[in-house]
This record gives sequence, C-alpha cells and structure tokens, in this order.
Amino acid sequence: MFTTVLPKPAPNQVTAIPSDLFRAIADLKQELNAVILAHYYQDPDIQDIADYIGDSLGLSRQAATTNADVIVFAGVHFMAETAKILNPDKLVLLPDLNAGCSLADSCPPDAFAKFKAQHRDHLVISYVNCTAEIKAMSDIICTSSNAVRIVNQIPKDQPIIFAPDQNLGRYVMAQTNREMVLWQGSCMVHELFSEKKIVQLQVEHPEAEVIAHPECEPQVLRHASYIGSTSALLKYVHESDTKAFIVATEPGIIHQMQKQTPHKKFIPAPPMKSCACNECPHMRLNTLEKIYLAMKNRTPEIILPEETRKAALKPMQRMLEMSA
Repeated sequence: MFTTVLPKPAPNQVTAIPSDLFRAIADLKQELNAVILAHYYQDPDIQDIADYIGDSLGLSRQAATTNADVIVFAGVHFMAETAKILNPDKLVLLPDLNAGCSLADSCPPDAFAKFKAQHRDHLVISYVNCTAEIKAMSDIICTSSNAVRIVNQIPKDQPIIFAPDQNLGRYVMAQTNREMVLWQGSCMVHELFSEKKIVQLQVEHPEAEVIAHPECEPQVLRHASYIGSTSALLKYVHESDTKAFIVATEPGIIHQMQKQTPHKKFIPAPPMKSCACNECPHMRLNTLEKIYLAMKNRTPEIILPEETRKAALKPMQRMLEMSA
C-alpha cells in the first residue's frame, strides 16, 4: 500500500526557480513557520540549509517535539512518514516522492504479516527504516543508535523478531548475546562496500582507522575499529585522536565530519564497482530546487490512513520512551 498521494498539479502551481534559492527557502520558512529536517546522507547544500541534521533517532525526536506548522523532510519516504505518524495535524512535505528506501522495500507488508503469523509468541522489533505498515505491525521501533539498548531491555525469555535489516540484526545479536529471528532485508548501499578495496585502502593509508555503520555486511564490519550509527560515527571522529578515517557508510556524512574536524582526513570506503553506488540514489533525489517547490506549492504531502498512523504511533512512542 503506497501511502503518499501527489495531488494533481494546480493550474497556478509555481514551477519557476528563483536565482537565490537560499534566500527564497529562508523566506518560505518564515512565511510557513516551517522546519527543514535533513538526514546526514543528503547533499551538502541541503545539510547547510537544514534547521536540524541527524540520524533516524535524532530526526524522530525532532519531529516529535517541533513547534513548526510545516515539516519539510529532506530524507526518504519512511522518514517523512515517521514525521507524519508523530505529527498528524502538521503539513509534512517530501520534496521528491521517488525518494524511497531499498531496505523498506525489502519488507513488503503482506509478506511480513505472514512471517509474523509464523512466530506468534515473538515480540516484533522493527528498525525505523521501514514503511508505516510495518511499523503498525511492530511492538517496538528501534534505530541503529538505540537497537542494542532496546533489545537489552527485553526479558531474556521473550523471543524476538527483528526486521527488516538482517545485517543490523546480526550485529545486535552479537552485541547482546541474544538470538533473534531475522527478516532477510538489507540496504543496497551498505551491501556494496568491497572488503578487498577496504583492505587495499588500509595498506595505502596505514594511519587510517576503519569506521563502519552496522548495516554493513559482517566481512566489512570485521575490519572496523569502531561501529556505530551515523551520529555515533560523527561523534567518534570528533573525539578521537586519530587523524585519518576510512568511512564505511553513505558518504554524505563526510560533509559534517569535515565541517567539525577540518584538520582530519576522511576517505569514503569504495564500492565493489567503479561507480558512485555507495551514494544512496534515493537520498540524492532531493535537491534545493525541489525543496523550494515543495514549500511554495505545499506538495507533495504525506498522507496516512488514521488507523495505520495510530497503530504505528504506539511502537514509535515505546522507542522514544525506552531511549530517554
């Protein structure tokens, strides 16, 4: 079920792009009482105009507490859905409706409902990178920042389904010494890193530390001296005495790393092919032009069925309570 609708273009819909986009967007923020939330994987220009930049947990917290009337989500579809789940009375805009998520797409609601029915006594913990329908079928939502902490709060005798990311699930199992039933989903970006090329980079840059996101595959994680969420990686490089890092996650985070620690060197971990496929193609669909047009035209708007929204809200609230 695709839960976002794109209204038919109105005859008076604005299509012209102003010459000074930064000023035009700033003016629209004032006019609409709008907030721009951006993920670390967005292009640098978008990060620089955002009111808040963060990972999924940070963005969820901001969405839950904002006083803005309009939320412009510079991220992907499930993130904007999450903002709407937490803010049913606010206008939530996603600049490009095609900004989806390969991980969310890997867990179709109908298939997951059947999977869940096969494990009726299991508690369902779902990674926030999933659709509103999957959230509605879950007991608790987690992010890569708090997944270990949340699982550690569940009684040992309670069986758990962890969905949809199998790589994050395996990492959490190793960190908690806890068996879980894993849905076999994954993120296309984090599966593309080449172990061979990372080892080659280590030889070329012996002074560099490998740091990685837990969505990466085990053969990549075993080379990492530090594993963490995007916000945790950012904090780590800021506090570390190390001067060079090989970064195994979507390279958009490097913009913030360089801004915070300009004296350090950051090397993006290479994919298996000679391409830019370690950049999330969905995240990169958002542009300053699309953000301006979304705010000017008040569309595309995220719309959720109220029954789905209410059901998805409960596990989101449990996550926020367990992460406090």
